[in-house]
Amino acid sequence: MLTPFHLAVQVRDLAEAQGFYGDLLGCPQGRSSDTWVDFNLFGHQFVCHLNPALGDKGIDDHRNPVDGHGVPVPHFGVVLEMSDWEALVDRLTAAGVRFEIEPYIRFRGEPGEQATMFFRDPSGNALEFKAFRDIEGQLFAT
Repeated sequence: MLTPFHLAVQVRDLAEAQGFYGDLLGCPQGRSSDTWVDFNLFGHQFVCHLNPALGDKGIDDHRNPVDGHGVPVPHFGVVLEMSDWEALVDRLTAAGVRFEIEPYIRFRGEPGEQATMFFRDPSGNALEFKAFRDIEGQLFAT
């Protein structure tokens, strides 16, 4: 059994983050204060820390070429079951989320074949959610 990870990121507005992670992504909220809020991000402890200095500029990023796309770095996310990934794609699409990299199958027919998508939270944090049809055989394929 995998143990949950803990990840903390900076956001420009806690209410905005609560709407995005809580309402849109469906992450239950845990503890909070005036400067941070915990979420259950698909079983992992995810914390948004307020950084009002971000303002409208948001998080800066770098891009690396992967499979013909400019992948934003840094990024984070969760590996989901394929049906959960597909449901998340539908929810994000219905909400009008702008994808950095549209949902698609990466490395088709190769080791590590995966469904993936990239998008940003309102503060500019890049997220990748992915899924494998055969997670045991493909997650760390070489």
